[in-house]
Amino acid sequence: MDHDDERIEATIAGLLSVRDAGKTICPSDAARALAGDQDFRPLMDDVRRVAQGMVESGRLEVTQRGKVVDPRTARGPVRLRVPLGTIAR
Repeated sequence: MDHDDERIEATIAGLLSVRDAGKTICPSDAARALAGDQDFRPLMDDVRRVAQGMVESGRLEVTQRGKVVDPRTARGPVRLRVPLGTIAR
């Protein structure tokens, strides 16, 4: 499966846009949406990489147990959310 970064970013933003402010998604939610009926696991590294770019541009936060974490150093399950006080694009 070859999904470009723009499609991954749009999928993350789209999933978050239907959530209430402050609510999160799992990176696997985006991978599953992109994969359709295929195995989503091969997309996880790309989803994480694109999410990190969105964090660096201020359009996304990565959380763990409700606290914002650095996606480059976080270990274990993480969640994605729109930064509080902003609107998903």
